[in-house]
Parts: sequence; C-alpha cells; structure tokens
Amino acid sequence: MARENEQFQVLRVIGNNVVMVQGGKKSKEYVIIGKGIGFAVKDSGVIDGNDSRIEKLFRLEDREEWSQYQILLEDIDPKVMKITDDIIADIAREFPGKLNDKIYLALPSHIQFTIFRLRGGMDIVNPFLEETRMTFPKEFEIAYKAAEKISAEFGLQIPEDEVGFLTYHVYSAVSNVPVGQLVKASNIVSELMDMIRSERNINFEQGSMNHVRLMIHLRFSIERILQGSLIDNPFVKHIKKEYKDEYKLARKMGTIMQGKLGVEVPEEEMCFLAMHLRRLFQTIEKNK
Repeated sequence: MARENEQFQVLRVIGNNVVMVQGGKKSKEYVIIGKGIGFAVKDSGVIDGNDSRIEKLFRLEDREEWSQYQILLEDIDPKVMKITDDIIADIAREFPGKLNDKIYLALPSHIQFTIFRLRGGMDIVNPFLEETRMTFPKEFEIAYKAAEKISAEFGLQIPEDEVGFLTYHVYSAVSNVPVGQLVKASNIVSELMDMIRSERNINFEQGSMNHVRLMIHLRFSIERILQGSLIDNPFVKHIKKEYKDEYKLARKMGTIMQGKLGVEVPEEEMCFLAMHLRRLFQTIEKNK
C-alpha cells in the first residue's frame, strides 16, 4: 500500500486503473494500481500517498517483470487500455472480489501483441482450445465477449483460438495462477492424456463426459501440486492394495509431473489420480 504523507507526480495515465508516477521519499518511478485511480487524474497531476483508491504501489526496478512492462506501457495504444478497462470490469462483475493486480498490465500487453499479429497476417493457433473451453467454461464465455469487443473496436476478426488464450488471462485474474503456469499445465495435461491412451489402448470421445472429467481432474491436480495444497486422502492404503494397476499408472503420471514441474508429487495426490483412473476405466468398460 502507499505510504502516508508522500506524494506522487503522475508521469502518464495508462488507463482508468493504472498510472505511472514518480515520487516518494526516494523519488523513484512506480506503477500505481487502483480502481478508478487514473480516471480523474491528468498527466502531470499529483496523487497523495494516502489516497484510498490505491490498491498496489510497485517500484518498477523492484521486480524484473515490471521492467519488461515499462517500455510497453509507454507505447501502449490508449484504445487498448480502454478495452482492457472494459474487459476487467466485466470480469469483476462476474467474479466479485479482488482480482490479481497483474491483469492490469498483462492483459493490455497480450491484447496489443494479438492486434499486432493479426494486422500482420500471422496465424494464432491454440492446441489447447477445446481443453480450455471445457475446463474453464465461465471464463471462456467472458473471454468470448472480450474478443467481440476487441473485434468491434479494431475492425479485426478475432479467431476462437485467441479466445482460448484470453481465457487464461481471465482465469489468472480470478485465481492468481500465472498465465505461464496455465500454459505449462495444459502441455502436461495433453502429455498425460496421451500416456493414458497409450497405456490402456483407449480413445476418448472429444467432449465426452469421461474426457472432460479427466482433463479437469488432471488440471487441478497440477495446480494443487504447484501451490503446495495438500489434500487429505484417507484411502491411500486401500487404493494401493486394491487398485494396483491404476496406482501403477498414476505413479508413472506422477513421475512425468514431477519432472515437468520440478516439484515432488505427494503420495496422496497420486492415489487421488488412481481413484479417478479406476472410475474412468470402469465407466469405459461398462459402455463397451
């Protein structure tokens, strides 16, 4: 939070919720984030350090990521920032509560680069589109409306593949899971699904209940592992004894996840996966 009795000179209003300033005791450059903070402030204006609208105050050189955004923010298209503010307002309406502050910088960066690619005739290909649509349906719907706004504002046809990428930003804003982590998780889920197909010689019907359920379980298993969120599984001994084949496969999956994530996969999590595999294989067997 900002410090009392300090003032910050506005260098540039980036958007309704983001301003670049200089000030404080050490007269450093900062990014101030707060709902409506830039709406009534003009370039060269002043913001008091105890302004109640200030939610976050970041010194640019404090974090490597801010240095990456500094050049971008100086060149950002004002129309991109306006669209960003509209999209963030839509997200906030659908998901009441505090959003991840990084959305105010990451989303306009993404949108500006998307517009650049589309204007340059570059294709946008998303190999995880269907998985994203099924795993994050509400976020996908918001992203679809966001794409429509971008399309109308810039006269561009936003492909559905891009809606999938926008969905990551929406989910990241409400879950605090970094976009890069979401992309990595999608890659791992795809690899694990291929392993299951190969190991058990089965095919999933795209969009089927079995397909969707397994993807969601794998996705959130990966998130729990990355966040260190341990789950209580009182059936570990029973699963290892009664579901030996499924547990063996879950162990192989755990080895892949551990290698890709660089984080140890708890025994409880692998047994949890074995339970889902057991249910999956039983369902497939019944439907033959």
